[in-house]
This record gives sequence, C-alpha cells and structure tokens, in this order.
Amino acid sequence: MDPNPKNFPILSYVMARLPSISSLRQPTSPSHDIEQPQFAPSSSSSSAPFHDPLVETMPHLKDPKVMSAMAEAVSEISQTRSVLQALGERPDHESIDIAKSKLAEIESSLNSQLEEISLSSNPPDADKERENAERQKMMYKAVIQLDEMHDAYEKLLRNAEEKLMKVYDSAVLEKEGAADDEEVADEVNEDVVAILKDDSVQKADLSGKKLRILPDEFGKLRHLLVLNLSSNQLQSIPDSVAGMENLEELNLSSNSLQSLPDSIGLLLKLKILNVSGNKLTSLPDSICNCKSLVELDASFNNLAYLPTNIGYEMVNLTKLAVQYNKIRSLPTSVGEMKSLQYLDVHFNELHGLPVTIGKLKNLLTLNLSGNFSDMKELPETFGELTSLEELDLSNNQIHALPNSFGRLEKLVKLNLDQNPISVPPIEIVNAGVEAVRLYMTKRWADLILEEEARSRQEMEGGQETGWLKRSVSKLNDVVSKASEYLGSPRSPRDPCLDQQL
Repeated sequence: MDPNPKNFPILSYVMARLPSISSLRQPTSPSHDIEQPQFAPSSSSSSAPFHDPLVETMPHLKDPKVMSAMAEAVSEISQTRSVLQALGERPDHESIDIAKSKLAEIESSLNSQLEEISLSSNPPDADKERENAERQKMMYKAVIQLDEMHDAYEKLLRNAEEKLMKVYDSAVLEKEGAADDEEVADEVNEDVVAILKDDSVQKADLSGKKLRILPDEFGKLRHLLVLNLSSNQLQSIPDSVAGMENLEELNLSSNSLQSLPDSIGLLLKLKILNVSGNKLTSLPDSICNCKSLVELDASFNNLAYLPTNIGYEMVNLTKLAVQYNKIRSLPTSVGEMKSLQYLDVHFNELHGLPVTIGKLKNLLTLNLSGNFSDMKELPETFGELTSLEELDLSNNQIHALPNSFGRLEKLVKLNLDQNPISVPPIEIVNAGVEAVRLYMTKRWADLILEEEARSRQEMEGGQETGWLKRSVSKLNDVVSKASEYLGSPRSPRDPCLDQQL
C-alpha cells in the first residue's frame, strides 16, 4: 500500500518516517505492495542510521520544521492508506473485467426474468427476483468499488507529491532568503528596536531595510510625525497603525502591499501619503476620512477605481497622482476638490472626464496622456479650468477640443501629440498653445454669433406670420361649425323656409 519510491520519492520518504504510519507496519508480515520492489533483508542492525540518496539532493528534508509541515500535508494519505490496508490490495485488471462482465450477465438475466413474469398468468414475486439479483451483484460491485478506491488513492498520492514539492520549495526559498538577509537582519532589528524604545521619537526612516513585517508596537508611537517605510518587502500594514495619531507623513512606496487597512482612515492629521509602487487594487473607503491630506500618491499600482466620496472629504488635497493604474473613470466627487492643483492620471484606461471637472478652479497641472483608444473627448465644462497652466493630452484618440477650450487663458504648455485631432486643424496645433487658444476663442465667438442670428430669425419670423396664424385659426373655427351644421343627419327645419311664396 505504500507509495512507490520511484513514482513518489518525497512522499515515500515522509511516510516512512511518520510514527503514526510506521507503527502500523508489521516487519514480520510477508505482505507487500505489488507496486513496491522487494528488498533483500539487510544484515545491518536496525539501530544503524538509515541513508537515503534523496537527502543528498534535497538536504532540507532533514530539517524538523520541514518534516513537520510535510507531515501535516500527508495526514489524509495516512488515513486513506489505513482504510485500504483493511480492505485489501488492488484487484488486477482481469478481476475487474470479470466483475463487470458478471454484473452485465446478472442484469441481463434479471431483465429476462422480469419480462417473463410480466407475461405469466401466475407470476412469481418480482421483488424477490430483484433481491436475489442484488445479492449476486454485491460481490462483483465490491471488487469494482475497491478498484475505484485504489484509483482515487493514486490520484491522492500524485496530489500529495506535488504538495510536498511545494512545501519543500517554500522552505528552500525561506532559508535562502534568510541567508541573504542574515547580514542585515541584526541591523534591521536594532533599528526597529531602537525606534520602538523611544516613545518620544518624531521621525523614523526605515527605508531599504528589507522589512517584511511591521510590528504592531508601532501603534504605540503617539508622537511620531514622519515614518518612511519605502523600498522594503512589506505585504501588509497592521491595524495598529491607527495608534500613530499625530502622524503627518507616511511613505509606503515600493513595497508589495495588496491592500491598506481600514484603520488608516483614523490618521486624521496625515498630510502626505505615498503608496506608489505596490500591488493595490483599490483604496479603502475609510481613506476619505483623512481630511487633512494634502498629497496622495497612489501611482504604479493596479487601481481600477477611486473611492466614490474621495472628493467630498479630501477638500484640502492639492496633489493627486494616480498614473500607471487601470482606472476607467474618475468619480463625480473629484470636482469637489477645491484645493487641487496637480492631477496626474496618465497611463490609465480613462473613457472620459466627469462634467464636474470644471469645478477645479485652482487646478494648475493636468496630465491625461496615454489613455490611448479609451480617451476620445473632453466635456464642455473643461473650459472652466481657468487656472490651468499645463495640459498633456498626448497619446489619446481626441478628434476635437471642446468649444470652451479658448477660455483657458492661463494655459502656457499644451501637448496634443499622437491624437487624430481635426479641431483645431493640425497646422494650428503645430503653431503652439497660443494659436490653439486663439483659434478656439474665435470658434466659440462665431458659434455664439450664429446662435444669436438663428434666434433672431426665429423671433422675427414669428411676428410676421402671426396675423396669418390668427386668420387661419378663425377660418378653421367657421369651417368646423359649418361642417357640424351641414353634416348633421336631421338638421331642424326652418319654418320660414316652409312658407309658400
């Protein structure tokens, strides 16, 4: 029943050394697995150390921690093996074929008997015939079920072998990583311990220390104002970070964070937050509670959206950098960021901008480049960004600038490269930002004049045709009344008309 060492080397090694399994074996028993090769009895003492060539290629198998992890991974194997040992060895293919053939014969015979019973005038008990057939089937079904159990056991062995290989690989990576970090481990620990010992510390720089875990004790640093944890290997931030109630600047850039704790919203004095260069797919909604935030850098992540209420709460935000993400749209609330001066959303998947974008009266720099085929147009409210100085719209699919574009009087830098632009014409675009602004200003004025002329014509045409409309209306009334009189089936006769002349 034991796994074949040739097919399952790691599993065989582990199971041979598990006490719960080894104790089940009977050394004096002549039984063996038909898959297992038989070994000649060794003349060496049972107390002599056992040498396995597998250990030479996989030396970490001698590590008790590795063996403990592997033992947990194969607990299901030992239970299944015990059951199969009690049931017996796997039947050979011939026995399986015979059992299947016998089952088919019994079933065919039963069907014939039931057909005869249905045609007989004095039929025997059909249920009794079925019970006899089921008793005959039981033995053959047991053989087939035993084979199926052994087949499932083999699949279990294959899965266990793969699982053990993963356990071993993880142990190797951990040990290699520990060896690589051994030189800096003491230094890192000293830095962290030194910071945690000083309750009055206000600035802590732990950047580039290869930290993988941030101790919960950091939440006790009530006086900490600046914390730099950039360029480490952090995968998570503890909830206790909320304890740093006076923290104003937090740098978590260039780590491996997949999420931020909801408790980050309790950092009410936080002014600068840098989470760029991680693996974030979203920002927690609680981040909107950081109302003191002035700068937020979440670039180079996997963000698909921003919190819906981010603009309603972060009214003091002056810089928002979310470039190199997968954002498809900005929330409507972004227009409420009255203090925003710098907005970078380039290299995302933006399909457009909300009409509320025009409310950003203090916006100075806007980068919308590199949204490629997704960005095709800008809203008419775009011209309300009256403080805008720098605008990058390159590498999009914008065909025409909004008619209100000429109102951007403070615009000094404009990039429209790699767009199928037709309004304004390409020669105007090549002439520079001032030429574009003047062209769009004149276009806007011309459109207003055309609209005024159209409205005037409609008003004048309405006055000239007024008398005709009134005459036609009266004529319609007369015709309607006459039609009613002449069309009535039996109109009343006038007595004057009946008099003889």
